[in-house]
Amino acid sequence: MTDSELARTAAHRTRSLMSSSPSAVPKIGITIYGCEQDEAVLFREMAPRFGVMPTITETAASVANIELASGNRCISVSHKTQITNSTLLALSQAGVMYISTRSVGYNHINVKYAESLGISVENVAYSPDSVADYTLMLMLMAARNAKSIISRVDAHDYRLNDVRGKELRDLTVGVIGTGRIGAAVMDRLRGFGCRILAYDNRPSTSANYVPLDELLQQSDIVTLHTPLNADTHHLLDRQRIEQVKRGAFIINTGRGPLLDTEALIAALESGRLGGAALDVLEGEEGIFYADCRNKPIESKPLLRLQEMPNVLISPHTAYYTDHALSDTVENSIANCLKFESRNQRG
Repeated sequence: MTDSELARTAAHRTRSLMSSSPSAVPKIGITIYGCEQDEAVLFREMAPRFGVMPTITETAASVANIELASGNRCISVSHKTQITNSTLLALSQAGVMYISTRSVGYNHINVKYAESLGISVENVAYSPDSVADYTLMLMLMAARNAKSIISRVDAHDYRLNDVRGKELRDLTVGVIGTGRIGAAVMDRLRGFGCRILAYDNRPSTSANYVPLDELLQQSDIVTLHTPLNADTHHLLDRQRIEQVKRGAFIINTGRGPLLDTEALIAALESGRLGGAALDVLEGEEGIFYADCRNKPIESKPLLRLQEMPNVLISPHTAYYTDHALSDTVENSIANCLKFESRNQRG
């Protein structure tokens, strides 16, 4: 089964409920917190077909709006806002037993604390192609100095760049984390003919796995796709960044804290690294997804990185495609239906 097929498995099981008699479809309520307008359109379209009554709010789950979950055992939350322990406690007291986060990562929820309150937490599967495509785009842009070229053209300077670009077929790419997204990135890289190295604590593909220090020392491009947890926080710290091959590029479409930002900036300023392309960043909360045009940016690391001609920054948008958003909404509903089904059997 391919990665894309795996991403659709949960939704397929849910659609099978629809093919049964209407009485077989459970009538349940789900509160959708932190729901953006484009998500809300899909929830309102899909939920009735699945026998679900959604309560939708743009605000994130908090103690102040717990009443919106009243009567609903299942809620869905966004990855964009931290779910505090006090909010989890209030949700538990309101009768919530299940949280489906509309993301792959769990780093915005204290899962162990939730479980201690009797709340199950699950993520959603969505097309890995969204992030994989974006990662390849960032690799190509970094290797071809796209930011400086576009900046010069915007200023009507049409001369060739001072630095020639690199072709992927001449490079070694190190993939850290070979789950569904990392595997999809490697599938795409094979078409470019480059050498691929992989690192993962749990190898799951036929890739050429090597120790992390070896991958860092040999790779011209290092791309991060491992989950963020206590073990992977600052996986690339100052010591490991110093191991990276001189002139290499670092790509991060995983989670910001996988990288020690201050160490990254130091390596870029010294010329040790050739550049970076970051769709995620430490301290992005409250900045990414907000219109900051008319207010000061408090993050000095972000401002410094954006000044650099060899650093690309985007606002945690790699996942954001039509296909992935549809998968996310459908599988959020699927998660809640499966929980209710298990709960009823119990």
